[in-house]
Amino acid sequence: MSTLHSPREASGSLLDRRHFLGAGLAALALPDPAGDGDAEVAIRAGGVVVALRHALAPGTYDPADFRLGDCGTQRNLSEEGRAQARRIGEWFAARSLKPARIRSSPWCRCVDTATLAFGSADTWAALGSPRGADEAMNAGHLHDLRGALASASAVPGRFEVWVTHMFVLSALAALNTGSGEGLVLQSNAAGLPQVIARLSIG
Repeated sequence: MSTLHSPREASGSLLDRRHFLGAGLAALALPDPAGDGDAEVAIRAGGVVVALRHALAPGTYDPADFRLGDCGTQRNLSEEGRAQARRIGEWFAARSLKPARIRSSPWCRCVDTATLAFGSADTWAALGSPRGADEAMNAGHLHDLRGALASASAVPGRFEVWVTHMFVLSALAALNTGSGEGLVLQSNAAGLPQVIARLSIG
């Protein structure tokens, strides 16, 4: 796996999270989006992004000696998480749903989720964990994510998969997500993310 240089994810206070989440408070989200069946319909129609939180990686944050590009220093998927990632891929394959593009945070637990599920992924700093980055950088990443979602939403019949972190999804869609859970996102008329379905694969 290639090494990417991105903001350092250091141990920090809740202020890191608030800075990133604050930029996403204007995102629109349904209070209780539909389940797997409607997710399949929405994905098949296209013009959406399936934004997945990485599969199960026990623990909280990364170790103090964390280094991006060195998986041995990061919080990684457990065996259960790796199995969960494979099941995500099997769900899509069983329905002949093939993403037009797969993008991942450069953190190893996200790259591994994407690779185990779909075979490969393009790493993208905008999907990376916001911890340790300053407010301006996080706001820039959120702007980039919204722009990419708007572009994907304009093309019916295709969909993308993004694998990222809980904090990123919270900022983008104003919803909490479980490990391996997906939000089917589409940009609304105001250019803001809207959750049209949730996808939970155990």
